Amino acid sequence: MKDMHPLLVLSPKTFNERTGILIGLPLTTAAFNDTNPFAVKLKRPKGGASYFLGNQPKSFDWRARNAKPHPWKKVPEDSYALACETLNQIIDIG
Repeated sequence: MKDMHPLLVLSPKTFNERTGILIGLPLTTAAFNDTNPFAVKLKRPKGGASYFLGNQPKSFDWRARNAKPHPWKKVPEDSYALACETLNQIIDIG
């Protein structure tokens, strides 16, 4: 996965298309995140675990970086909701 940086996109498609910016949470397979209270664990389709890092929100210009959709396309709704709740612990939208 050299030079590939998976991201759970949180911003809505209309925002992304209008601005060219994505806002999301990075995805990693680093096992030490199993004890990270801000990491949301997700079972990978072929086994193993990945983690969304709720304490590391990122934004970037997806057009300039020539970003492409992840092969998974979507994550399970419950994982998405938990990732949003985890981020909300930090930014406290309400």
